[in-house]
Amino acid sequence: MAEGHPATSSLPFVTETLIWIFAGLLAIGLYLSWTAGRLDRLHSRIDASRASLDAQLVRRASVAQELATAGLLDPAASIVLYQGAHAARQAEDEQREVAESELSEALRAVFGEVAQVEAVRAAPGGDEAADELAAAVRLVPMARRFHNDSVRAARALRRHRTVRWFRLAGHAPSPLAFEMDDEPPVALANRPA
Repeated sequence: MAEGHPATSSLPFVTETLIWIFAGLLAIGLYLSWTAGRLDRLHSRIDASRASLDAQLVRRASVAQELATAGLLDPAASIVLYQGAHAARQAEDEQREVAESELSEALRAVFGEVAQVEAVRAAPGGDEAADELAAAVRLVPMARRFHNDSVRAARALRRHRTVRWFRLAGHAPSPLAFEMDDEPPVALANRPA
């Protein structure tokens, strides 16, 4: 009976050790699961913000194209604006940032002077068209900033050692920021819509 006594006393030690190991593994598993879920939510947010940015860019190009064909601008300004808007709407993904930047430049060239905006507003239907363009032009930088902030947060999380070591990002490609010149024309941006 004395020989069984040491074995009986080591049994609680082994059981307690196994419980601590199990609790540690459970905590690590919960942390990894939480981190993978967070990364998945960030990727979903990136998808949603990119869709919102695309919608704002299409809206801006559409409104600019409508304004260019409405007969409210002089022929040279109409051509510059129409070409920029058309190129932005037709651009492939690889060229989208450049095309959108060129549309921003065209908008600044056409609406760089308050007199041009006022001339459009004075024409029949021009006030609504100018207001719609001003709203579209103001929303693009906000949508782009929101998207790029989401991308920055996902990239920061993907750089953590835990995410890399356990490959929590899976095979998802690293998210890309959308870099473009989105500075609005001063004459449109300063007037409340």
